[in-house]
Amino acid sequence: MSLSDDGGYGGDRGPETGQTRTRLPDSGGDAYGSGRRSRAGVSSRNLVTGVGVVVLLIAAIAFANRSDSGSADSAADSSPKSSTPQPTAPTGTKPVTGKNGDIATGFAKTEQGAQSAAANYAVALVSANILKPTERHSIVQKAFAPDKVEEMQTKLDGAYSAGFLKKLGLDANGNAAHGMTYISRTVPVGTKLVKLSGNTASLEVWCTGLFGAAGAKSTTPVTSDWFTMHLQLKWADGDWKVDGFSQTDGPAPVNGDNKTSGADQIAEAVQQYGGFTYAR
Repeated sequence: MSLSDDGGYGGDRGPETGQTRTRLPDSGGDAYGSGRRSRAGVSSRNLVTGVGVVVLLIAAIAFANRSDSGSADSAADSSPKSSTPQPTAPTGTKPVTGKNGDIATGFAKTEQGAQSAAANYAVALVSANILKPTERHSIVQKAFAPDKVEEMQTKLDGAYSAGFLKKLGLDANGNAAHGMTYISRTVPVGTKLVKLSGNTASLEVWCTGLFGAAGAKSTTPVTSDWFTMHLQLKWADGDWKVDGFSQTDGPAPVNGDNKTSGADQIAEAVQQYGGFTYAR
């Protein structure tokens, strides 16, 4: 799995009849959520450093996935595209039966269940918690198929090394410096089922997100990004689990002309606004 070699995806999205449905969490303070921030008004220097944060994150995940590129790409390339575009309107089907910490569990073994699982796993795999060793190990244990846990834990630990975290302005435990808030929050815009066959499924999740450090002296200011997550899921232990994933850029709309908010406003918003359990 590589973030740069799934070129066959990302631009193939049919007309929509609605929007992806979301369900509020049982309690506040969820680690994940939604939001966007325009780049309008950001200086060229801040824009470059902000883009640099996204590039670093992409490079890290690509490093973690590099040895799996053959199997993931082969499976994706052999999956036939649906001749009928799938709308992103909600189905009304109950998405999950429970939660394991911050990650939903109990997805149905259906097209809708696979899409709901993919959306929620996309949020977890590109979250700020994935940068913290303890939280990362917990996410890997909950999100990945049992036979992939040890492999992915080793790869992600290597990708998110102390040296890599230092480039993001974080310490070895993934924590930001005093007075700073590191943000990495992903918002699924829509899902697409590429292939469902027995106990396996290939899906795409179109996302937007916020990445960077909020603070008066931040050298990596928070910026927005658009990308597509490609996930291979496996039915294991009575639930959909991640068997592999990769990421490609876009599709990205034209940036709006919203007034850029201050670092304090962004940090407060992330702390005050909880996230969702995403449902198809």
